[in-house]
Amino acid sequence: RGTSDNAALYTKYRLEIEAGIPVASAAPSIFTLYHGQLNLSRALVIGISQSGKAQDVVEVVSAARAAGALTAAITNDPSSELAQVAEHVLLCHAGEERSVAATKTYTATLANIALLVDALAGRSRIGEDIEEAAQGMEQVLAMEEDIELLAERYRYMSACMVLARGYNFCTAHEAALKMMETGYVIARAYSAADFMHGPIAVVDTGFPCFVYAPNGSAYATMLQLTARLRERGAEIVVVSCNPEILRLATRMVVLPCDIAERISPLVYIVVGQLFAFHLSETRGYDPDRPRGLSKITITR
Repeated sequence: RGTSDNAALYTKYRLEIEAGIPVASAAPSIFTLYHGQLNLSRALVIGISQSGKAQDVVEVVSAARAAGALTAAITNDPSSELAQVAEHVLLCHAGEERSVAATKTYTATLANIALLVDALAGRSRIGEDIEEAAQGMEQVLAMEEDIELLAERYRYMSACMVLARGYNFCTAHEAALKMMETGYVIARAYSAADFMHGPIAVVDTGFPCFVYAPNGSAYATMLQLTARLRERGAEIVVVSCNPEILRLATRMVVLPCDIAERISPLVYIVVGQLFAFHLSETRGYDPDRPRGLSKITITR
């Protein structure tokens, strides 16, 4: 659900590309409402919840374990119900997260996933990418004043698109979610390829589009889409390190180029988090206490 679902999306890309393991996101209602009986005897089922109290996730992991699956939990709370029902637990060790909108626990979850994939892919140096990501995140944090000014430019927008592809598809979803949660902007996330198959029709002069485009296999598609957005007169914010795509931007956030695409979501999402934080504040809201939300949402 929510931020944890976006972390699960990152898991899908990493495990399928690097370990060759097919990954699907569970629909909790199959277990909780329809009581479906799935054959999971050779499956690994990973439950992701920063609080460990998401009841539907707990029920899925519990049912999966009963159905013969190997189960694991990624959570920030070692005493949570999710941690108790799973056979294996990866802790975020992020400390208490007081804001309703999850940020550091999301990043810590991605780091856990990266470590897990390194192990499953048989890499000799597990966690090497994490050090690289940490350096990149420090560079983004040093840009906070520039990102704050960028947020002020868009304080009056009511809707926008957030676009990425591949490893950073999760970044588009999480950045959009943070804008919706804290700034009450209608932000839609799309894969660049999906966006060109219809939704691009909504873009006209001045429509805000946020493009996350690190170097890597997905870059060419992002460049193609950004060129089309420019032809349509969109207001384009590009987050990238590549001068080729940055030249097409209305506004830009320039990131370091020495970050592997597979680990770049840990770095690129910090831009989205800082932007959402300052957008919320410049619109007169409290980003730590979004209206109508609580830290733990109980659904089945």
